[in-house]
Amino acid sequence: MTEKALRLGTRRSKLAMAQSGQVADAVRRLTGRPVELVEITTYGDTSREHLSQIGGTGVFVAALREVLVRGEVDFAVHSLKDLPTAQPDELVLAAVPTREDPRDVLIARDGLRFEELPEGARVGTGSPRRMAQLNAYARGRRMAIETVPIRGNIDTRIGFVRSGELDAVVLAAAGLHRVGRSDEVTQYLPFDTILPAPGQGALAIECAAGHEADGLQVAAVLAELDDPVTRAAVTAERALLAALEAGCSAPVGGLADLLADGQIVKEMRLRGVVGSPDGSALVQLSTTGPVPTTHDEAAALGTELAAEMLAKGAAGLMGERAL
Repeated sequence: MTEKALRLGTRRSKLAMAQSGQVADAVRRLTGRPVELVEITTYGDTSREHLSQIGGTGVFVAALREVLVRGEVDFAVHSLKDLPTAQPDELVLAAVPTREDPRDVLIARDGLRFEELPEGARVGTGSPRRMAQLNAYARGRRMAIETVPIRGNIDTRIGFVRSGELDAVVLAAAGLHRVGRSDEVTQYLPFDTILPAPGQGALAIECAAGHEADGLQVAAVLAELDDPVTRAAVTAERALLAALEAGCSAPVGGLADLLADGQIVKEMRLRGVVGSPDGSALVQLSTTGPVPTTHDEAAALGTELAAEMLAKGAAGLMGERAL
C-alpha cells in the first residue's frame, strides 16, 4: 500500500517552486514519505501594484497560512523575509534551514560593476531598502544614478536589462542560486555597500500547531531541518524589524553573523540600516553580544539595536511605520 503523500503548500513562481522542491526532497529523505507540491496563488502574486501600496507585509504568505489553518496542506515553505514578524498562535515556525548567500547582487549590461555604471544609469529594484542604500553609496562616490521601481519575477527583472530598458537590476543572490542563474551575476554587492533585508536568503517552513499527518507529528519531523545558527541570526534580524515597527517593504536592512577568532566563534554581530529613499540620510549601526542560545537572547540583540537606531532618528526615515 502506497503511503499518503505529505502536502507542501507553495507559491507558484519559479523561485518558490525551486526552493519548495529542495525542501520537499529533504522531507522525503527524512520521512520516506512522498511529498506533493500544492500550488497556491497569493495576493502578492496577482497584484500589479507596488508592494508598499498593497500592504507589503504578509501579501505573499496570507493565502498559504489560510490553507495551513484549514488543514488543506501539511506544511508550507516561505521566503523568510516575506513573513510578518508576529507569529500567529495557531501556526509554528517549525524549521529555518541553513541559510543561502544573503547578499544582494548586480546584474548589469556589458558585465559592468556598480562603480562602472555610466552617468545617469537606470538601476531597477522593487525594494525601498535597496534604493536607499544604492543611492547613498552612489552619493558617496559622486555618481549620478536613477533608481527605478520595478516588480516581477526573476525573468522579468533581468529582461529589463537584456532589452536595454534598464542599465542594471539588483536582486537577491539566494534566489538566483536556487534557480540556477548565478552565472548572470556581474557583481556580488558587499555588506558595507548594501545590507540585505532581515531574513534574506533564509527559508521558513511552517505548519499548524499540533498538526498530524497519518500519525506523523509534522512539526517534530520538520524540526530536523532546522539550523540553530541561521535561526538565531534571523531571530535577531526580525526582532530589529519588529522593534522598528517596520514591515518587509520598509527601507530597513539587517544582518546577523558570527564573529570568530580563528576556529573559535566569539560573538554574534548584528548590523542594521534605515535610510531615506534618495539616500540623503542613513542611520547605520551595529552591536555585538554573546552567541545566543535561546530565542529571547537572539531577540534581545535586535531589540537593543533598534532602540539605538530609533534614538539616532531612524523612525523619521521610514515614512509611515507599520503597526
